[in-house]
Amino acid sequence: MIKLTRNTILLLLLNLNSLLAQQQHKTDAIYSGIPWYDQNGKIVSAHGANIIQEKDKFYLFGEVHSDTSNAFAGFSCYSSKDLYNWKFESIALPVQKTGKLGPNRVGERVKVIKNPNTGEYIMFMHVDTLSYKDQFVGYAVAKNIAGPYQFKGPVLFNGKAVKKWDMGIFQDTDGTGYVLTHGGLIYKLSHDYKSIVAETNKQITSGFESPTLFKKDNIYYFIGSNLTSWEKNDNYYYTSQSLNGPWIARGLIAPKGTLTWNSQATFVLPIKGSKDTTFMFMGDRWSFPRQLSAATYVWQPISFNNQQITIPHYQNVWQINTQTGENNAMPIEGKTVNYTSKQIVYNGNWTKQLNGDEPTNRSDDKTATASINFVGKRIGIYSAVLPDNGYANITLFDKKGHVLFHSFIDLYSKSPMSTLVYLSPMLPRGEYKLTMDTTGERPNWTDKSKTIYGSTGGFISINKFIIHE
Repeated sequence: MIKLTRNTILLLLLNLNSLLAQQQHKTDAIYSGIPWYDQNGKIVSAHGANIIQEKDKFYLFGEVHSDTSNAFAGFSCYSSKDLYNWKFESIALPVQKTGKLGPNRVGERVKVIKNPNTGEYIMFMHVDTLSYKDQFVGYAVAKNIAGPYQFKGPVLFNGKAVKKWDMGIFQDTDGTGYVLTHGGLIYKLSHDYKSIVAETNKQITSGFESPTLFKKDNIYYFIGSNLTSWEKNDNYYYTSQSLNGPWIARGLIAPKGTLTWNSQATFVLPIKGSKDTTFMFMGDRWSFPRQLSAATYVWQPISFNNQQITIPHYQNVWQINTQTGENNAMPIEGKTVNYTSKQIVYNGNWTKQLNGDEPTNRSDDKTATASINFVGKRIGIYSAVLPDNGYANITLFDKKGHVLFHSFIDLYSKSPMSTLVYLSPMLPRGEYKLTMDTTGERPNWTDKSKTIYGSTGGFISINKFIIHE
């Protein structure tokens, strides 16, 4: 008979509670445009990202951010078996003590690929100063996928650094690796992926940021975005039968004026299964300056029609079967509480407004709050995101008044739309309270000429709540 000590029993109970908490907080689909939480209840911070698959597990690498500075804060690694629930694995490459990725430097657009010849994992990134005057494509190496990665400096071509900023990577079906840079340049990597041996494709066009390349049925698709700083824009794409061109301009990847559903491309992940392959567009919804707490992700399935691709409709929520490769749209089920309901308690000045055909309640009163008490497992908020909206402060309490989750939500959009902006993690069924209030803050940024971009106001808005009972 095995005898358990008191400490062993306590440890087992703690592990059981941790496991139960993780199960309660599990999500059931891919939700775009809302905060994601890891197994510890912390915001998933992994922008400018890519995903690689090892056996039955997906690894997400991205930029770690803060709400106070754009300085390099490390590159993160998360893992998932379903692409829904993300486990924090490590800061795969932390801030260096000194040097090009030390304090007060920039590290962006991190991409990781496994070298099939050496078995090493190679990480590429844009390295720069905070004033963006020392840009180059750098690299780091690791023996284990989650790191730690060792920063090696610039990847060299003919003995010189590649002086580019926005960059990406592509691994062809024969295992050859390529570095992509703004403008549409494609560089072929060496056998060990640690240097560049050839310029496969010269510049396609000026601008062309966030270079993103994937292949389907022997056709290459090259996605890029316009130069609009942190603002979203209508991303476009080219196709070719060869990486060295010629490249054919195909137009926009999403309906004109949607600004690529308010996102910027970073990667396309093929999810290959037994029945189909879903190509998942991965985009960033930047939110300067609150890049940690309010920036979110837009992941959408791409539709194909011969060599035309599009994301025709924005799906707030959809599911992917990683075994079969099939995807399907999914409704968000629950009890709807419209903004006019007496269940919602408003304080401050609020004004009813139509956003297209969708009614909304708005306020920029610095004392404005809206709160709702509910019984259920989860709560979501639909809002009108508008050019003069700012940040909302969301707090979820249990019945004793303890704070369970807190989030800043970015309600600004240059392209107006009504959409899901917040969805709490799944909780044990119980009594809860959610509050939403103004912050007086809004996403704004400037360029070298000191022109102010972003939101023109600090409004928050509510269309409805949806409660999973």
